[in-house]
Amino acid sequence: MFQSLAGRSVIVTGASKGIGRGIAKRFAEAGCRVIVVARSHDAARLVAEDIAVMGGAAIPVTADISTEAGAAAMAAAAVEHFGGIDILCANAGIFPAARIGDMSVAEFDEVMGVNLRGTFLSVRACLAELTKTGRGRIVVTSSITGPITGFPGWSHYGASKAGQLGFMRTAAIELAPAGITINAILPGNIATEGLVALGPDYMASMASSVPMKRLGTVEDIANAALFFASEEAGYITGQTLVVDGGQVLPESLAALD
Repeated sequence: MFQSLAGRSVIVTGASKGIGRGIAKRFAEAGCRVIVVARSHDAARLVAEDIAVMGGAAIPVTADISTEAGAAAMAAAAVEHFGGIDILCANAGIFPAARIGDMSVAEFDEVMGVNLRGTFLSVRACLAELTKTGRGRIVVTSSITGPITGFPGWSHYGASKAGQLGFMRTAAIELAPAGITINAILPGNIATEGLVALGPDYMASMASSVPMKRLGTVEDIANAALFFASEEAGYITGQTLVVDGGQVLPESLAALD
């Protein structure tokens, strides 16, 4: 039986939609007080209101975590409203498609800035408060794309997601003496707004290539995040958990026939 996380303060970046929104709601269900971080105030507010309707505690925070000021403001809001930070879910990420020959330097830098630099800035901004708890938790949302697989148009995204894991492994060593763990979730194809935007044919083809014959849900990822944040996962750090229904396992589609 898992010990309760009730009352703990959790920051979720990129929490206005998709996986981030699912993580925010799942932690609220577990009794955590949630800082809902997004670049859009209205979108963050709607998620916080949904959590309030559920009977949970949440506040919306508008911040661009790819900037030092945004990350600092996010951490300050958690301290002001909830008295500290117990858990950071570094989830914010963008994935605009662009093939290498057509990709501009600005497009590459934007993806790296939000996905990779944003992870670093978020961790650094929360570090002092996480250290105070003696059992701080950091959960990074990476991806199978980059660390394990590739997909045309997402070379910048894949590089940022692989980079997150390189950052995480050294961070795990540096943060361990303070009792802080840092781990990463690698989602496969999850049914979110972003995936829906790629069209029904893409969604159907992706589901057919998954041994479990379905796309993942945001709850599948949120439950993995909740585990990494738990007391029971306190001796796990610097590790990755692939949540993909077995998507990366077949060596070809013939293996699924």
